[in-house]
Amino acid sequence: MRIACLHTAHSNVEVFDSAAARLDMRELSLAHCVRVDLLTAAEAAGGLVPTIQGDTVDALLNLSRDADAVLLTCSTLGPAADVANKVALVPVLRVDAALAREATRAGGKVVALCAVQTTVQATLQIFSEAAAHTGAEVHVKLVEGAWDQFKAGDFDTYLELIAKAVITAQSESKCTVALAQASMTNAADHFVGGNRPLTSPSAGLLAAARAAHTRA
Repeated sequence: MRIACLHTAHSNVEVFDSAAARLDMRELSLAHCVRVDLLTAAEAAGGLVPTIQGDTVDALLNLSRDADAVLLTCSTLGPAADVANKVALVPVLRVDAALAREATRAGGKVVALCAVQTTVQATLQIFSEAAAHTGAEVHVKLVEGAWDQFKAGDFDTYLELIAKAVITAQSESKCTVALAQASMTNAADHFVGGNRPLTSPSAGLLAAARAAHTRA
């Protein structure tokens, strides 16, 4: 099974390869396409405007021609996957949708942490849609200053800021914490057991594999 991933950060290639290896799905093959320009344009425009959504849909459809499923790993661009999925011959999914379903499944309070301002609204929408089925109480919070560190190439500080935000959320109330962006995933390695926040790559890959099997 071939799953094509559309990323907007080069570092996400390793993140998803590692997630696939942990899942030990031997029939799974990943293909990666990195389009940093799409997120850069969305940040400059203040969000996912129609022209950028159109470019993203085109990129997803191009990937769908040689894949069993396509996974969009950028939360800011997420709604474009919903559009592409309506016309593609294979499933096109957004990785944060799988995470939202997992985080809200048990109800209760859910805190979704974001690093980029442009992804806050898209994250709130997808988590709220998932929460509507379970009665979960969703809160979306921005990790201030984190994305500046990421763009500067200081990934250690980026992950430390995210880890601190997880600790703060967990200390304030009993809740499920989800790291809404794939680039945040490695911050979960600061935690063990029940304190470990939920991350999107494994959930997204499993959802894509299930969707591909169903469509086949």
